[in-house]
Amino acid sequence: MNHLNASVRLCFTFLCVLLLSLTSLQVKAQLFNQDSLKLISRQFIFTEGPAVNKKGDVYFTDQPNNQIWKYDTNGKLSLFMNKAGRANGTYFDKQDQLLVCADENNELWSVSKNKKVKVLLSAVDGKKLNGPNDLWVDAKGGIYFTDPYYQRDYWTRKKPEIEGQKVYYLSPGKQAKVRVVAEDVTKPNGIVGSADGKYLYVADIQRNKIYRYTIGKNGGLSGQTQIINQGADGMTIDSRGNLYLAGNGVTIFNPEGVQIGHIVVKEPWTANVCFGGKNRSYLFITASTAIYTIAMQVKGIE
Repeated sequence: MNHLNASVRLCFTFLCVLLLSLTSLQVKAQLFNQDSLKLISRQFIFTEGPAVNKKGDVYFTDQPNNQIWKYDTNGKLSLFMNKAGRANGTYFDKQDQLLVCADENNELWSVSKNKKVKVLLSAVDGKKLNGPNDLWVDAKGGIYFTDPYYQRDYWTRKKPEIEGQKVYYLSPGKQAKVRVVAEDVTKPNGIVGSADGKYLYVADIQRNKIYRYTIGKNGGLSGQTQIINQGADGMTIDSRGNLYLAGNGVTIFNPEGVQIGHIVVKEPWTANVCFGGKNRSYLFITASTAIYTIAMQVKGIE
């Protein structure tokens, strides 16, 4: 009798695993076709920080070359800006101005369409930031950004001025103030918010984890919850709430933190991702010296 029960349990476990595997394959097939991955260009040193404007054009950075590039909805690739402050992560705000993590001097910039630069933030309590890395803008126009420390060869300093590597919030408006909203992280990197503005996701690349926070009315964060036991460089989110983590290719997780897909990108490192195009229906991928796109069966929300 015990042997029979054990056999039944084993059979049930096998069927559950098989069902989960088939479901995962079905979901993956609904999201993308690996064969549609397309190399756009391989002419850079290290690509990073893609962001999409209202038209669907994607801007991205080549940090070692100190440049920002544009890939428009017609498939045209063009240089947008030289001497770009060693731009890393970027994001378009509600006015369609390009926000830039400019870590040459550890600043946050706003860059207009005619390339006029406005410095939004250059220090916290008189101390230079570690090196703003990635950012996300809420519905009010407030900016969340990560500030890890990666020693750059173009810096004269050899150590940080601020203790700890944290997540900050720069409030909107003329009286903008910056404050720490998360310091329970080791090395925060990628960052993105949910479509409804209720949650903020932060990649702790050193702990190799993704955390979810609840966003408060004043921009504060609470309730740190580990939802994925995997880190990321950059990341984005789609209309279903699925998270796309850059690093070893692009790994896709559903809102519950279950892996549902993986886009293979045969490059040493995939740094970041965003949805682009007129309908936000293709995924734009920055990967080492190259950029790629892949058609998706789901749309982005940014």
